[in-house]
Amino acid sequence: MCPYRLVLEHVTSRWGVLVLIELLDRPYRFSELRRAIGRVSEKMLTQTLQTLERDGLVHRDAKPVIPPRVDYSLTDLGREAAQQVRDLALWTERRMADVERAREAYDEAKRT
Repeated sequence: MCPYRLVLEHVTSRWGVLVLIELLDRPYRFSELRRAIGRVSEKMLTQTLQTLERDGLVHRDAKPVIPPRVDYSLTDLGREAAQQVRDLALWTERRMADVERAREAYDEAKRT
């Protein structure tokens, strides 16, 4: 697989998109981010964050305190990617009625 396709897959994955968009607002602790995203398992969120961190999109800041505190934020590269993903998500939201009409027309044409 081409390296850029792999990064594209990470950025546009179900949880990658949600993590990037959520982190645009502010840094989050793991549990806060999990609640904000909703319906993501701890394991899947951990894997997603590690993947995005490896790609240079997310920064993990572990503070040596008790109890341990870890904050996640976007790097400059991550902020750029997140803004692009958010724009696509907003476009999808704005154009959903058109997509639904197209689906209905397609389904109707297939029935006849």
